[in-house]
Amino acid sequence: MDKNYAFNKLKNIVGDQNCFKDICLGDYTTFKIGGPADIFVTPDTYEGVAEVVRFAKKNEIPFFYLGNGSNVLVKDNGYRGIIINFSKLNKISLDGNFIIAQSGAQLKDVSSFALEHSLTGLEFACGIPGTVGGASAMNAGAYDGETKNVIDNILMVNGNDEIRRVYVDEIGFGYRKSILLQENYAALEVCYKLKPGIYENIKKRIDQLTMWRTEKQPLEYPSAGSTFKRPEGYFTGKLIQDAGLKGFSLGGAQVSPKHAGFVINSNKATAQEVIDLIAYIKMSIMEKYNVELSPEVRIIGE
Repeated sequence: MDKNYAFNKLKNIVGDQNCFKDICLGDYTTFKIGGPADIFVTPDTYEGVAEVVRFAKKNEIPFFYLGNGSNVLVKDNGYRGIIINFSKLNKISLDGNFIIAQSGAQLKDVSSFALEHSLTGLEFACGIPGTVGGASAMNAGAYDGETKNVIDNILMVNGNDEIRRVYVDEIGFGYRKSILLQENYAALEVCYKLKPGIYENIKKRIDQLTMWRTEKQPLEYPSAGSTFKRPEGYFTGKLIQDAGLKGFSLGGAQVSPKHAGFVINSNKATAQEVIDLIAYIKMSIMEKYNVELSPEVRIIGE
């Protein structure tokens, strides 16, 4: 990739104020780890996103969609290509019992917006640190709630680089997966279908879930949330704890002493230290229990 050529072309697409070079991705992920991206764009229109994707594909430049960076580990040498960040597409609006949220809106803010309008269904999302787009792509869930259960439709950039509205039964939702993740489509706007509820009851549930999350999860340290997907028939955190790995460290990366399902950045960890710790946990669990763990966190870069 000719970085200067791509940079100048992308500035024409998204505007000077939305195009940057050599941005440190550690500042844009909840792990607080990672090297620089060659080019970092923040489109402020849907067509801008589609145009960036078309340009990247035409010129065979790798690209990656980044929301809040809450489920991403960027390697230490950074990302050779284009990071498409959705932070400037963050509006939330109401249409009856439907909430329409742009992909860069924080999921917890959409949950709060639902509470304000006495709509129930998004209580489970009150503490999920991702964006609407990221949560939709990976079918984020917590406390018996899942994104797929409250989505009506998604406006996306599809495989033909067209902006198209797709309804829930076309999105291929499964456990931590969707067609967006599998085919690298970009969510632009998500329409949530909720139900009228009682404000006090919704707030009580949100307060309860917030308390549980604060008590049980290592929110005081940078992390990417749950490190591994849940293997069928098991609880990942219990497996890791029973294997004697709770609190185990490799450099600045550590299995959380508070919740063994989380790998945390306890002391200026490098991405390689996190990757090595993930590999060690996987090997240990396979050896002890013959259970294969699959990382939930997405690892990108070089």
